[in-house]
Amino acid sequence: MKTALIIPTRNAERYLDHLLPALAAQSLQPDELLVVDTHSQDATAARFRAFGARVEVIQPQQFNHGGTRRWASRQVDAEVLMFLTQDAIPADPHCLASLRAGLFAAPDIGIAYGRQLPHLDAGILGAQARRFNYPVESRIKRLSDAPQLKVKTCFSSNSFSAYRRAALTDAGGFPADVIGSEDAYTAARMLLRGWAVHYVAEAQARHSHDYRLLEEFRRYFDIGVFYGREDWIAAAFGGAAGEGRRFVEAEIDALRAAGQAWRIPEVLLRSACKLLGYRLGHRERLLPNALKRRISMFSTYWA
Repeated sequence: MKTALIIPTRNAERYLDHLLPALAAQSLQPDELLVVDTHSQDATAARFRAFGARVEVIQPQQFNHGGTRRWASRQVDAEVLMFLTQDAIPADPHCLASLRAGLFAAPDIGIAYGRQLPHLDAGILGAQARRFNYPVESRIKRLSDAPQLKVKTCFSSNSFSAYRRAALTDAGGFPADVIGSEDAYTAARMLLRGWAVHYVAEAQARHSHDYRLLEEFRRYFDIGVFYGREDWIAAAFGGAAGEGRRFVEAEIDALRAAGQAWRIPEVLLRSACKLLGYRLGHRERLLPNALKRRISMFSTYWA
């Protein structure tokens, strides 16, 4: 089966000295490499073209986390669709091969997503977030796991993922218009159609963020918008089932282990900002678009 690798980009040049050599070293080379560039003002498009990629340039107002991936998936002729973000760097030469193998580990797997390791210069909290969400053991998740895992059943990440086209088509494809979390949306649709989601810990890429306080608020505002609008997901799978509390406890434990217990109030403040952002996002219909543009990470969504 043919494999296509799709990478959405915008002003990605600062990552390319690491990303391009990592892609060139892969034991599995995709049959197609499509870069969808959102009108970069640096040399992103030129460097990817020199690397051998097909580059399609779109305008910022055309970009949508779901819609752009939906469009891109229709521009390639492959049964396996891999997605990578510009700042996710394959950690070893077998990264893509391991992810593809995970997609075919069982006949009902529709999505495989890999383990995200923190970047080598990641801060304590940024690294802990990756350890919490991406454990060392692989797991295949099916709809029957929802009573235990709740909404985590449909957790997935398009920062480093692979889709079986037949499953993606069966589930209706990527959503045409979402503020983000298109990966959770698509995984939920697939699970409800009887497909499975495979977390493949052997497939590893380095990808992490050290968000500032305001960035945490803005990110969770967008997440709140998504789950407020897509309330069918919670209805089908349940809520977070205490994940937030466990996440905070893990952050505190990580700070104590690093001898930085003095930063615990920072964790509590961050958690308060996340909760406030999420709840505000859930009620975004009460807010004017001008305000939503100011507090959202995806400001052009509100144009």
